[in-house]
Amino acid sequence: MYKSTIRACYLGNFVGALICNLAPLLYITFMGEFALSFEQVGRLTLLNFFTQIVADLAFSRPVDKYGIRPFITLGHALAFLGLLMLAFTPRLFPSNPYFGLMLATVVYSCGGGLLELLLSAIVQGIPNDSKESAMSLLHSFYAWGFIVVVVGTTLMLHLFGRENWPFVVLVWSVMPLVNFFNFLRVPIAPSVPEEHRTKIRTLFNSKYFLLVVFGIAVGGATEVSMSQWTSAFVESALQLSKAVGDLAGLCLFALFLGIGRAIYGKYGERLPVWKAMFYGSLLCILCYLVASTSPWPMVSLFACALTGLGSSLLWPGSVVIGARHFPFAGASLFAMLAAAGDSGASIGPWLIGLTADVNPTLVKRLPWLQELSARESALRSGMLIGVLFPTLMALTLLAIRHEENKQEKSAAVLTLEEKGAAR
Repeated sequence: MYKSTIRACYLGNFVGALICNLAPLLYITFMGEFALSFEQVGRLTLLNFFTQIVADLAFSRPVDKYGIRPFITLGHALAFLGLLMLAFTPRLFPSNPYFGLMLATVVYSCGGGLLELLLSAIVQGIPNDSKESAMSLLHSFYAWGFIVVVVGTTLMLHLFGRENWPFVVLVWSVMPLVNFFNFLRVPIAPSVPEEHRTKIRTLFNSKYFLLVVFGIAVGGATEVSMSQWTSAFVESALQLSKAVGDLAGLCLFALFLGIGRAIYGKYGERLPVWKAMFYGSLLCILCYLVASTSPWPMVSLFACALTGLGSSLLWPGSVVIGARHFPFAGASLFAMLAAAGDSGASIGPWLIGLTADVNPTLVKRLPWLQELSARESALRSGMLIGVLFPTLMALTLLAIRHEENKQEKSAAVLTLEEKGAAR
């Protein structure tokens, strides 16, 4: 019954990857055509994440009140409209194109925030016994979208010329338009009734929920910090070409990310999601350490890519754990988890960049890296600080397991007391 719904959700996450990754591929083009600075194009990324966080939080209550369908279609409509505005910015705002870029970013990012909020909720609401697998497969399509957007945009710019970037954006805008019509007709499982819904106050009074929120934040930081910095890291710290950084580094990272989620989506019933996340966190700790401290560039490059496999379940797994523990929380749960994940995805890359600026010689304390130039050691030092994120994730998962065991013991004691009273 829900196969068409699941396919539409997969395409929706593909659209989410498009929203997050298309504009950054055009930043150098924007700088040349509109005379923008690095700070101005970087501000567009900040605006993207910030808008998605606001959308996650602002729409959670209306979604619970009016249902999912009006807002999932609205999300695709805004994504389409925002990409359309981006493509026509030179004509709509000839005197101030940067304002047009910011306005387009806000519109399509608002759509992206709605998709992030609702796609997981839709899949979680579909009646089946393998939520972990379904959620993992859903998030794998973000990784596949990431790869296709990078490769497809690169090829189209090469074929049509960088000056014809608006045409490339128009081509991509067809995807959210198609999925808009998909979600007009696919079946969507009913939402949790208001009278049965877990209150937001109850969530925030739960130590377990706060641990999951913190976990998805550091999990998001673990994943996005590496994906955001891999290209620059490979070029400046490892002295390899930009093509190697973008294709062998970034696309390989996304490939491992997608493979991890797809494999767990198919075989996840054999391994509890908590264990998969914990082992993934340990792998990320190792990868960040090797990437930042290995004297061999190709080993560091492979460690960057392999982080995609280790971090593949940290975000979707956190969503599953939270939704399984609070099955009647409604859209508010997904909104707060999405906002926390986006916050970590914003803060993590910033902290790595800050460390590279403030303490660029951190890794030079290692004897085998003392000969590095200032440029080579800067991002390595930032990447070394990145070890903090998966370490915190592993510790948070241990705390979550401790909290689960404590609650299970309390429930068992309560059951025994009730049986004793019945006698």
